[in-house]
Amino acid sequence: MLACNPHNRETRMARIKKAASKTTARKRAAGDAGVQDQAERLSRTLSESAQQIWLAGVGAFGRAQAEGTKLFEALVKEGLNLEQTARKFAGGRADEVRGVVESRVGQARERAADTWDRLEKVFEDRVQRALVKLDVPGRGDLADLGRRVEDLTAELRRQHGATARKPRGATPARKAGTAARKTAKPAAARRTPRTAK
Repeated sequence: MLACNPHNRETRMARIKKAASKTTARKRAAGDAGVQDQAERLSRTLSESAQQIWLAGVGAFGRAQAEGTKLFEALVKEGLNLEQTARKFAGGRADEVRGVVESRVGQARERAADTWDRLEKVFEDRVQRALVKLDVPGRGDLADLGRRVEDLTAELRRQHGATARKPRGATPARKAGTAARKTAKPAAARRTPRTAK
């Protein structure tokens, strides 16, 4: 009969709905409480982590103050060592570079001197050929001419006698030079027309 009675059915339905809503409310409350518990735990964890980070920073600052001077001096010392090593390396390299440059400069000087000597020799040869073509006497020719003049002067003295009076202030070398000029002038006069061509 209960099943047929619509009132009972409604009552039963109301009870079920009521029970369902209580269960949902409990679940919600439990869920809200669980979420709230999680939020509180997370908040506590974050606060503790922040506190630990803060304390670590304060500790590091304190240690840095205490050991800062020692650390600074150690870093300066290490920097000096590195600088000395770099200077030694650079100095060694500079000596090597200087040696290479000096070697190359020496080679360049030798080449330039060789080239200059060759150029000088070529120039002398060409000048000598030009002088020969112009029939200009060379050193050997002039030395031969000087010997011939001396021989001729000696021969003239023998022919005129050794007692002949020498000109005043004239020395034998001057006489030889004067005689050479006198004998050279006619030869030069003969060559002048040829050189004018």
